[in-house]
Amino acid sequence: MDKPDEANFTVVEDFVITSHDVLFTKTPWEKCLFLVPKIIVIYDLYGILSFIIDPPFYLSSIIVLQKLTGFLFCLPFSRPQKVCLCPFLPVHPLHISTRLYIIQHPAEENKVLRTVPLLAACLPRDKCKVKIGRRFSEERDPELSAVCQKSGTLILYPGAEAANLEEYVLDSPVYPSTVIIIDGTWSQAKDIFYKNSLFRLPKQVQLKTSISSQYVIRMQPTNSCLSTLECAAVALSILEKNNHIQETLLRPLQALCSFQLQHGAKIRLSKEHLLKNGLYPKPMPKNKRKLRKMELLMNSIKI
Repeated sequence: MDKPDEANFTVVEDFVITSHDVLFTKTPWEKCLFLVPKIIVIYDLYGILSFIIDPPFYLSSIIVLQKLTGFLFCLPFSRPQKVCLCPFLPVHPLHISTRLYIIQHPAEENKVLRTVPLLAACLPRDKCKVKIGRRFSEERDPELSAVCQKSGTLILYPGAEAANLEEYVLDSPVYPSTVIIIDGTWSQAKDIFYKNSLFRLPKQVQLKTSISSQYVIRMQPTNSCLSTLECAAVALSILEKNNHIQETLLRPLQALCSFQLQHGAKIRLSKEHLLKNGLYPKPMPKNKRKLRKMELLMNSIKI
């Protein structure tokens, strides 16, 4: 496949591939291109790999991009058709009674390999609502405030005060109808959870599962950490009493990781695994707080 004609683009930056946000790594060269209006394109020797488009310009930008390059793109996920994820989605959105509220840190919104769009594509629109931001209050978001105050709402966030979801469902007099999940890195999720008093109102629950994350193209802090999609998949399978839900939601994630690995991405082991086996590539931090976190990871203590 021929590369796009650079005359059609303004080159913003040559990419040095060090981030999991860039799709493919084993290529002779890669560039990040900017195309008016508001398109960032990542491509390699074999063609365009992915792009990020600001929502107001989405459809018009897709049409312009297809005309300029001659490539066909998958509209739902902003991916070339050769790595389209649509065939791995359920034919119809899953029929569920539980409603999800995804509280997404703004930094996650433009990440290429995020999992929330895959989750949302598998569920009815009224069952998966994404709210982007760092701070939430009754004044800023009356809808979310009302949800947090309902007795049937849970927030999925691990901690000493969190109940095991499976056990809570068995003992609770009110069956949960809504689950809030925070989407971001662990430090971002921690900041959102502890700095928003609204999220202390719902019952706090956590997953007690021995499954390992299948999101192998992104580094996790520990071996037991799961992506947002995986957390939702496990929680919904418990609440809906249907293991098929978990299998269905994981299918597009498995396909995403498979495509990335086929095109040069590498399996990213958890930070815990790297530290325990002497494989961590960076020097240990001098900051005492960060060093303490590293030591806790090495001793498998939750932080």
